[in-house]
Parts: sequence; structure tokens; C-alpha cells
Amino acid sequence: MTRNRLFWPAAVLAVLLVANLAFTPDFFAVRLQGGHLYGSLIDILHFGAPLILVSLGMTLVIATGGIDLSVGSTVAIAGALACLHISESTDPGGLGTVLTALGIALGAAVLLGAVNGLLVARAGVQPIIATLILMVAGRGVAQLITDGQIITVTSDPYKLIGGGYWLTVPFAVLLAAAVVLAAVLLTRSTALGLLLESVGGNPVASRLVGIRATRLIALVYVFSALCAALAGLMVSSNVSAADGNNAGLWIELDAILAVVLGGTSLNGGRFSIGGTVLGALIIQTLATTVYTIGVPPETTLVFKAFVVIAVCLVQSPVFRAKLAARGSRVRRTTDRPYVAAPTDREVGA
Repeated sequence: MTRNRLFWPAAVLAVLLVANLAFTPDFFAVRLQGGHLYGSLIDILHFGAPLILVSLGMTLVIATGGIDLSVGSTVAIAGALACLHISESTDPGGLGTVLTALGIALGAAVLLGAVNGLLVARAGVQPIIATLILMVAGRGVAQLITDGQIITVTSDPYKLIGGGYWLTVPFAVLLAAAVVLAAVLLTRSTALGLLLESVGGNPVASRLVGIRATRLIALVYVFSALCAALAGLMVSSNVSAADGNNAGLWIELDAILAVVLGGTSLNGGRFSIGGTVLGALIIQTLATTVYTIGVPPETTLVFKAFVVIAVCLVQSPVFRAKLAARGSRVRRTTDRPYVAAPTDREVGA
């Protein structure tokens, strides 16, 4: 069981959840109020939905041996474009206005992802450099769109995306689950997942067998940008505002960490979507735990860093093997029978 890729992420998540019971006895309580489900577990799923989406796109990018540092900027740009269109519309609460705003945001994400994909796949720019360009420039573009201000909107249809409920469950959770399910079906029920793993695991061999790696790499960057745009719509919708400076800030680092915690190697090749979802939930649960136990804000990041290091060590097969080997050596030493030192008479004899 411990050799299963999902065992350790699931075990760590379970430990974090159970640990909250010491500070919040009703942590696992879920209640139905006004036709909506409420509770700490629902909050973790709700606020973790944007990170799950961003991490999902990051997983496929990393599977091809790349990295996408521009997802945070894409989150900000998508939210800014959508809120700008709604705020300037004469009918901000109209369904047509909201659908147009969504189309603009997602269309811009496709363009941003295509730029990243072409730079990496066609121009041969290293992924970390290609996406770092958009990470820096995109944040500036988001602030240009918002004119350096926070754009607020009042639109019930738009509020549904990140802050609304459907069938008693937060709509953001259902949307994230639908995207994850679609990604699983595409990568595990078709040859797409195998092709992505082959491109990331051995690009030379994949090229020799006729796999069009350039097209696949470009597509995963577009998919990553679309996931980030959906996350940006959730974030801006939840607060009914777009902040070009802070929206999605450093979410790319949490996404990379979620992918690693889920068991996907940064070297590319085999990936685990289920592990990534668990990794994102671990990070969100950790953030909830920090607020629950009352860790001072100025030490939050330090506390989070120590916990993340501990989680990574627990998941590391090399660390566990060394720990087990050291434990076995200690047991052999303690189990060795005691032999008294010879006396001077025995030595002389």
C-alpha cells in the first residue's frame, strides 16, 4: 500500500485534517443552511478550487519537461479583463454581458498560452525563461488593464462562478471537479497521456517514433493558461473585484509545490492528476490550519515552510529508506548480547 503513488499525499492530508480537531472540535461538521452546505471541509474545497485548476495545468506542462511561471499573471489578466468588461457594460447583471466577459478572458488566455507554447516548442527558448517573461510582463499588463485600481463589479451571474452555489455545493468546486474529470478522461482514456509522458520522459525517442512533440507542448501551455484563466475568474468573482497587483500572486509556486507533493517529478515523464489534486488540498488545508491555530501572520510563511519540508521528507522514498536502514542498525546494536571485558588474570592466562 505504501508503494502506491497516492498513499503518502492522502496520508499527509488525513493527518493535517485530523490535527485540526485539537483546535476545532467541530472541524468535520458540515451543516445545511439556506440550501447551502457550510463547514471547514467545504471551505477547504471552495477556496482550494482555483489552486486545483492552476495545479492541473501545471501538471501537464511539467509532464512534458517544462514549467509555467506565468500562471499567476494569467490569473490576474483574466480577472481584470472580465471585470473591466462587466463594469463598463450598461447591463452588468445580464447573462450576455457575463458570457462575453468570459469569452474575452478565456480568449486572452488562449493567446497567452500560445505565446508560451511557441516560444518553448518553436523558438527553442527554455520554459523557465519563456514563461518568466510573461510572469513579469503579464503582471504589468494586468495593472494596465485595471489602471492600477481595483475594479469592483455587481453582477449576480458573474458572482456565481466563484462565490455562488449550485445543488447546495459551491459552484467553483463543481467547475474544478468537471475540469479535472475531463483532464483525466483525456489523458487516461486516450493515448494523449502516454504521448505527453513519452515527450517528457524521452524527447529524442518520442521524436524518432514520429510523435509531434511541438504540437503537444504548445497545447499543454494553452491548457495551462486556460486553467489559470478559470482560476482568475473564480478569484475575481468570489470578491466581485479585480486586483491586477495581488490576484494570483505567487500561485505558481503553490501550484508547482502541489504537483511535487502529488508525486510528479519535475524532470517530466509520468504524472498523477489525482496526486496533484491531493497536493493542492494539502496546501489549502495547511493554510486553513495556520489560521485555525492562530499562527501570527508574520511567521505564517516560516511555519508553512517547515511543514512543507516535513511533508516532502515523509514522501521521499530515499529519506524513508535511509531512516529505515538507520533504525535497523540501531536495533541490531541494542539487541547484541552484553559481553564483559576480560579481567587482568584472564588476560594473563
